[in-house]
Amino acid sequence: MKNNFYYKNQFSNIYKKASKNSEVTSQIIFGEKFKILSKNKDWIKIKSSFDNYIGYIKNEKYVQNHKPSHKVYSLKAKVWSKQKIITNKFLPFGSKISIIKESKNLAEFEKNKWVKKNDLKKIDHKEKNFTKIFKLFLKTKYVWGGKTFNGIDCSALLQLFYYYNNSFYPRDTKDQIKYSRKQLKRKVFKKGDVIFWKGHVAMCIDSKQLIHAYGPEKKVLIMPIIKTIERIKRTASLSIKKISSIKY
Repeated sequence: MKNNFYYKNQFSNIYKKASKNSEVTSQIIFGEKFKILSKNKDWIKIKSSFDNYIGYIKNEKYVQNHKPSHKVYSLKAKVWSKQKIITNKFLPFGSKISIIKESKNLAEFEKNKWVKKNDLKKIDHKEKNFTKIFKLFLKTKYVWGGKTFNGIDCSALLQLFYYYNNSFYPRDTKDQIKYSRKQLKRKVFKKGDVIFWKGHVAMCIDSKQLIHAYGPEKKVLIMPIIKTIERIKRTASLSIKKISSIKY
């Protein structure tokens, strides 16, 4: 039996240890593929197939067979029941679903669970305009380990662009710095530049502004590049470790 499974709930925290009191290191979203390394009654130790991230989730809400046909392209897609009733659930950006039935405006992805067609793209859709994806998350609160509408951290904001486009990219900033081999010498920044500090990353949306999930401001926001570099130097005593660029 192949050791491939797919998460089938909105999203879940991934914990460092098999305990809800443990540190949240990341999250897993609807339709995300993983392998099971070990399990007991309450917890499974998983390794995500996209980025080989290892951690613990509750032993529930996953299946072995899932062939996604579409993915969520909005910050959060409302889930409807029986086409008419809005539930209190949402699918986060990047969720991978399989459509089993369609109406004029909605698509059913599980029994009595529907989302708007306008929130979806076909599974093989590529989005080269990275700023469009980053800006979906503007004003989303900063949450360590988060990667959804409910909260996101700086490295997840960058990784989700690659996840959506089905292109490998590491989860944590320390690994992103190593993986991004290109070392650019910049006096003038440009769109697509990625600025790394120890434990932080931001992406330039043009020559003067960057976007990042910024802990001190507790949200995703756009800030001036030079002033942000100066602020991080002044408040956290951190200098730039590397400048790379988004590959797309």
